[in-house]
Amino acid sequence: MSVGSTTRENRPGVCGPDAGPESPYPLYLEGVIQRGFGRGGKELGCPTANLPSNVFYEDETDSEGNERTRPGLDSTGVYFGYAKVYPPSFAPSGSSAGASGVASDKAQNEETAKDINASEPPPPPRELKEDESIVLPQVMSVGYNPFYGNKTKTAEVHIMHPFSQDFYGNYMKVIILGYIRPELNYVSKEALIEDIETDKRVGLASLKRAAYEAFKDDPFFNA
Repeated sequence: MSVGSTTRENRPGVCGPDAGPESPYPLYLEGVIQRGFGRGGKELGCPTANLPSNVFYEDETDSEGNERTRPGLDSTGVYFGYAKVYPPSFAPSGSSAGASGVASDKAQNEETAKDINASEPPPPPRELKEDESIVLPQVMSVGYNPFYGNKTKTAEVHIMHPFSQDFYGNYMKVIILGYIRPELNYVSKEALIEDIETDKRVGLASLKRAAYEAFKDDPFFNA
């Protein structure tokens, strides 16, 4: 994946081939939503749902016991696709009565929350309105956000829908269908906000093509 040719001056209107996602996409991510820095909604007008840090790594380690970075998430920057937030009654695949699988993610979630200076672990999941627990378009920022000088790599998902409340602690599934741009630094908060708004427009335009819209019905969201 070449990421060096994209700048703020030559942003494409859509990303990914019209025929549909190309390898290594689609990527399937899931986990309990964790607290972040709280800047997305308050300062940038772009509230995010953060995934646990284990989404960056494959389940198996390499021959030396080191964690393997998940192919497709090795580049920092902005990605696009779909996401779904689940109500408290949701039982992730492989868990019993919604308990064991979520508990495992919460343990990872709490450790990551400490790493990014979050004030506390996620609260219990909240009930959602009917139009909030559906498959929705998203753009996801992966990286360190150099404008703020973060020290920990994060996966921050912005779901393009007006939610009525925060949903820290709820379970979320995400499909990544392509890469929009590399992570950039900014001379001002206004420049950062401008690029975030462009990311949203590009993500929505990219998803309007039939080969990408089809992923709204992916069985992954119903498992």
